[in-house]
Amino acid sequence: MKQHHLDDNKVSQAKWDEPLIFERSIPGVVGHVFPAAEPDLIHVAGKLEDIIPSTMTRKDPPRIPEVSEPGIARHFTRLSQMNFAVNLGTYPLGSCTMKYNPAENNWAASTPGFAWLHPLQDSSMTQGALEMMWELERWLGEITGMDAVTLQPAAGAQGEWTGVMMMREYHRCFTEECELRTEMLIPDAAHGTNPASAAMAGYKVVVIPSSKEGLVDLDAIKEAAGSRTAGLMLTNPNTIGVFEKDIGEITDIVHDAGGLVYYDGANFNAIMGKVRPGDMGFDVVHLNLHKSFSTPHGGGGPGAGPVGVTEKLKEFLPVPRVIKKDDGSFDLDYDYPRSIGKVKSFYGNFGVLIRAYSYIYALGAEGLERASEVAVLNANYIAHHVRKIPGFTLPYSQDAPRMHECVISAEELKERTEVTAMNIAKRLLDFGVHAPTVYFPLIVPEALMIEPTETESRQELDYFISALEKISEEAHEDPERVKRAPHSTAVGLLDEYRAAHPKTLTLSYRMYQEYQKQDGD
Repeated sequence: MKQHHLDDNKVSQAKWDEPLIFERSIPGVVGHVFPAAEPDLIHVAGKLEDIIPSTMTRKDPPRIPEVSEPGIARHFTRLSQMNFAVNLGTYPLGSCTMKYNPAENNWAASTPGFAWLHPLQDSSMTQGALEMMWELERWLGEITGMDAVTLQPAAGAQGEWTGVMMMREYHRCFTEECELRTEMLIPDAAHGTNPASAAMAGYKVVVIPSSKEGLVDLDAIKEAAGSRTAGLMLTNPNTIGVFEKDIGEITDIVHDAGGLVYYDGANFNAIMGKVRPGDMGFDVVHLNLHKSFSTPHGGGGPGAGPVGVTEKLKEFLPVPRVIKKDDGSFDLDYDYPRSIGKVKSFYGNFGVLIRAYSYIYALGAEGLERASEVAVLNANYIAHHVRKIPGFTLPYSQDAPRMHECVISAEELKERTEVTAMNIAKRLLDFGVHAPTVYFPLIVPEALMIEPTETESRQELDYFISALEKISEEAHEDPERVKRAPHSTAVGLLDEYRAAHPKTLTLSYRMYQEYQKQDGD
């Protein structure tokens, strides 16, 4: 590994004294002039006020900032310069797959034929969009080993909930002991949305502990599975980054108990083209298109969480379903009496679907497989070198290869220097590297979950490793410098407890004004 001479003085974010967009507002200033209503429409309606029914108009107009177009452009450009993005540096946020997203996919999503469609247009006018969705469903079905797919869910968590609701509906329709199947088995290292989705669907969560290898404990799952089991929610590879080598036996145990098995696709970037959840024995799969299939998703969106199912669950998929008619045209079909219904307005997060279609089309089967190979290679490269840095260890299954991510523990560094995983994460920002996920999974103390993805070069990985080496040295020589980090970012070290307090958590400009008024009083 090539060593880097690191100097955090060479990396610094812009620091603009940028007011809120509302504070930039000047009465009478406009950034866009809307065209007048069409004369023909006014003629038919009689007068302009009659075009929009009174029941749909506001008594008072919304308060919108009055800012010029240059003012808006400068405002958001300055904010972007005070932020971090995957276009600026390595973004190793574990279990989030923050890969660089090719510009051509954004181009595909912005082509007028797609971007200017309205979801309420008649299907005769949206044939291209429907064909794209129909093909994407089949591609995702082939990639996952599922028989049918819905593109409706707008996020991974919503995909989870959709899958669990279909599992519940299956038991209601086909299992005589439906009312008894009240439990969902979930590993203790699962993503937090798994137990949340199960609970929202009305299930009691039964936690399955991990073995000493960081895998699902087979004895525990054998003991837990029974007549009350509705299913198991699992990701493979798991959150430790290790492949569940006993996956066939795990799915058999649940199926023998009468339950179904759900695959959380958050870690799918490790296995594209290598193995399919359907071949492992899973009945339901959700995918994060904004992770594995290329859509920028920093800042909480946008996302898409398509769900695939085996034949026995097809009839429960959300409506409408995209169908291809005998004459070769495409349409939307609502005639599925046992469907769980709609889970998303219209038909899904369409722009994300186009990006995923473009990504798969460009790479093909071989390209997707190669992407997973490089992602796994990069994660193992990180694990191999970071575990040698003083204060860092690789917990669980020391000899087992990591898949798309590796989880490093900084527990030893904390014991020696009192520098925590959170301190390390903050200090990394000074070197132009985004922090990895910290303190997850909960079974690893002082966890740093690192996912480099396939889009990072060896040079970038070496730089990241060197930054961790530098932080380890600082922690032993000058721990207070690490604890006070970050030093070169637009915003310094925050009081995270105070920031999360209801009194200081400001979610809207109205709340901001109320707090200011209270402080003034």
